[in-house]
Amino acid sequence: MKHISKDAISQMEKIAQLNLINSCTGYKSANLLATKSIDGKPNVAIFSSVTHLGSNPALIGFIMRPTTVPRDTYKNIKETGHFTVNHITVDMIEDAHHTSANYEIGISEFDKTNLEEEYKNDIEIPFVKGSPVQLYCKYVNEYYIKENDTIHIIASIENLFFEEELEHKDGWLQIDKANVVALNGLDGYCLPKLVDRFQYARKEIPTASFYKKQI
Repeated sequence: MKHISKDAISQMEKIAQLNLINSCTGYKSANLLATKSIDGKPNVAIFSSVTHLGSNPALIGFIMRPTTVPRDTYKNIKETGHFTVNHITVDMIEDAHHTSANYEIGISEFDKTNLEEEYKNDIEIPFVKGSPVQLYCKYVNEYYIKENDTIHIIASIENLFFEEELEHKDGWLQIDKANVVALNGLDGYCLPKLVDRFQYARKEIPTASFYKKQI
């Protein structure tokens, strides 16, 4: 097994360092965050840091990179207090990845890709059309991380939309049915496949599968 020390990592060429450290922690979520400015200009950008923070209340978080350069997503969220989180499918990955391009402030990635805005239930913030799982979120708080000059955004899930065939009787969403992708590093898109699902683990009791046959 190859070994690379902290000192060796710090001396690596920038791109190699980015690729290594962004991929070594494992698969990450791949989501499109859509926002709208106070004057009605939509924006959409890919994020790989959206995480579950709690179920009651229903909270999520994500990391905003340093705001030393203009960032429409952060600006719009602070102005309106809302945004949407949209799962990315196999058919969307090229356009989703293109949203990471460094367009000038005020330019909508919806206009630069084949991604389409979708509006529902009188919600003024756009969703991404075709996304099988969509969250309408409200800004709650933020925490500055001084170690790398980033911001941890905390938000509540105000509305949830998903394709009905993904839902199991106990409320669990099997998102691989919708070909939802994950990210390996900065630019590697993967298609996860459900292997098994297990019942709640209790000490001294053997782990039990929900499934009696291989999936």
